[in-house]
Amino acid sequence: MPRLPNPLLRATTYTRLLHLWVPMLVVSLWLFIDPSTPWMPALFLVPLGLLPAVRRGEGVQARLMLTPGEPEPGISEAPAATWRDRLRTVLWLELRMALGAVTVFASVWLLVTAFELARCAGGGTPPGMPLLERLPPHPAWALLTPLPLLVLYGVAVGLGELITAAARRLLGPSAAERLAALERRTEQLLERTRIARELHDSIGHALTLAVVQAGAARTAGDPEFTDRALAAVEETGRAALEDLERVLGVLREAERPLSARPTLADAGRLLESARASGAKVDAEVTGPVAAVPGPVSREGYRILQECLTNALRHAGAVPVRVRVAVAGGTLALEVRNPLPGAVPGPGRGSGLRGIRERAALLGGTAVTGPKEGDWRVRAELPLG
Repeated sequence: MPRLPNPLLRATTYTRLLHLWVPMLVVSLWLFIDPSTPWMPALFLVPLGLLPAVRRGEGVQARLMLTPGEPEPGISEAPAATWRDRLRTVLWLELRMALGAVTVFASVWLLVTAFELARCAGGGTPPGMPLLERLPPHPAWALLTPLPLLVLYGVAVGLGELITAAARRLLGPSAAERLAALERRTEQLLERTRIARELHDSIGHALTLAVVQAGAARTAGDPEFTDRALAAVEETGRAALEDLERVLGVLREAERPLSARPTLADAGRLLESARASGAKVDAEVTGPVAAVPGPVSREGYRILQECLTNALRHAGAVPVRVRVAVAGGTLALEVRNPLPGAVPGPGRGSGLRGIRERAALLGGTAVTGPKEGDWRVRAELPLG
């Protein structure tokens, strides 16, 4: 029982009631023009609802007045894109006008009834109301005076809920809009996955190089080598900070275009960084690498980065053979290094999984594992 007056305290109850009354303003104006055809405004709604922009206007109005403050009310603000949407808009306009007429009639009739019951209780005679005109004046009618007001309360709340449910049904997103929203959501999830993978590759690579270089400098006992190692740590740290700033910029502002990501044309920086860490990198590049499409070249760079990171992390300063070839519509990338000792499991780390995922997203393949005493990663990415 204490919850009964709650709707009276919510602003939504009154905005919904106002939303139902608005169409009656048009009807009232028309009755001044031609009172003999009160149905004419409903006829005008048919061609009006077929206009694409009307659906957008009704959606905006419904969101503001029927579901104020709701982040996802289930009401579209897009114009009608199909004939199905236009017919749904026509049905919505007709239903809104019909419920508006019921609301106005019920409100007026119930308010007048409550007023006349109060007059009867005060000794007056209610004129012009068939149900009340024969009632004798008596104070007992005061007990029935709240009854029409309670009915009006139920009508206002009930019709408000009904028109809101109808708006979600008739002004809700179409199948095409739901599909587009799902695609946008999927793209956002994929973008977050890509950002997480890039952070793993970039920051993981930088930290691995810094650890290896710092350890080598500490044990080398050679001031010249120490200077080179510290310079490499500084360069790697700067590159990692640039990648981190770019990724954080994407997270802060989703609409901001991505700055240029590194491609295989920038692979020299990776190779020099690995050499500065003590690895003996034997690199061979064949074919028109500069002509590789941007997405393939960027993912190839990240795959090479992860391969060098894994080599330094698990094998240390060992010879690493890098082969990059562009031929026959395919980018082939292979990285091999001696195994550090015991043969590891078949690619259980997130880095190796990321390599395979990157290749699969581009329609290519990636193979990781031991081969002829080496640890080998071979990726083939189609250029098409």
